[in-house]
Amino acid sequence: MPPVDVLRTYLELTSPTQLVACERRGHGWLDRLAWSDEQLRQRLAQPGVSLHLLTVAAAPAGYFELERHADDSAEIAYMGLLAEFRGRGLGAFLLCEAVREAWGRGASRVWLHTCTLDSPGALPNYLARGFRPFKEEHYLAQMQAPSLG
Repeated sequence: MPPVDVLRTYLELTSPTQLVACERRGHGWLDRLAWSDEQLRQRLAQPGVSLHLLTVAAAPAGYFELERHADDSAEIAYMGLLAEFRGRGLGAFLLCEAVREAWGRGASRVWLHTCTLDSPGALPNYLARGFRPFKEEHYLAQMQAPSLG
């Protein structure tokens, strides 16, 4: 497959007051598919990295991963919903919970990035919650089918 031109947008909140209120209520994610269980364990054992699970009726529905950086910022490194839980407003809820958790841990700012390989609803969700772009970059992504065996 030929490389795909991808636009990555970085967004941030610099104050808890910028979070727009929200109710408490298969994309191109390829970069960790090849990771072994040990690599995942090592990532989650790093200081400043935490994983949070969203459940609906005791079933896993989504998650977010926070990473604290040396400048005291908190990156929402990953966030996602399982396919069967999309379209229910849970993305807005999950994002708000991630931001609240980051501010609650004393972050100086909360940031994330999204790209054109993510859900079409990702960027509008971030903007609707008060995030503002601060950087964009283009890169070429080599798309390949994941190995399942």
